[in-house]
Amino acid sequence: MIRITAVLAAAALLSSAIAAPLSAEENTMARTITVSASGTVSAVPDEASISTGVTSEAKTAKDALTANTAAMKKMIFDLKFKGVDDKDIQTTQFNVEPVYVYPKEGQPPTVTGYRVTNMLGVRVRNLDKVGDVLDQLVTSGANQMHGISFDVSKAETLKDDARKDAMANALRRAKLLAGAAGAEIGDVMQISEETTYHGPQPVVFAKRAAMAADAVPVQRGEQQLETSVTVTWKLK
Repeated sequence: MIRITAVLAAAALLSSAIAAPLSAEENTMARTITVSASGTVSAVPDEASISTGVTSEAKTAKDALTANTAAMKKMIFDLKFKGVDDKDIQTTQFNVEPVYVYPKEGQPPTVTGYRVTNMLGVRVRNLDKVGDVLDQLVTSGANQMHGISFDVSKAETLKDDARKDAMANALRRAKLLAGAAGAEIGDVMQISEETTYHGPQPVVFAKRAAMAADAVPVQRGEQQLETSVTVTWKLK
């Protein structure tokens, strides 16, 4: 009786050992189809971000800092006077560095003064006022204009239409390919998403002299909000 039980137990273990890899093999042989597709929507920007600031130089670091602080205080005051909210004005860079001159080749440089740079990121939520804000910045003493970029405040919501379009394109393509192979689309097994947007490149304003007395003309253009999806279906 003991021998029979031992034989049966060994047979059960052998059976389970053989069955496990067969089950794994069946899973790897499941028929699937994976398709990538994209969807796009157009959107008109409704916000702008301006990178601007002041660089001041003086013989001492204290004098350079004092001059820069006074200029920045005036600029921030004037921005708020133009209707820019305090939360939309942010310091993005502050730097103090010596100014060197190199008298002759091979000789060490000497410090002739100090340079202080203070940069701001300014968000303008009403694009009709962008030209006025740019003019005000220049009038207030901004001598650093690193550019302006445009944003869509509700981009994430608008991308929902692009997502639906991407899924519809993926499903259409999957049905076409499956049909050509004599199969049908089954349940969705996996979905992954990648979102991007294609908009106007930042506009760079290099010098104060480039600013005219009249309001600066600014074209907001149009941005393309794109979503790409990769979807895997079972095949029937």
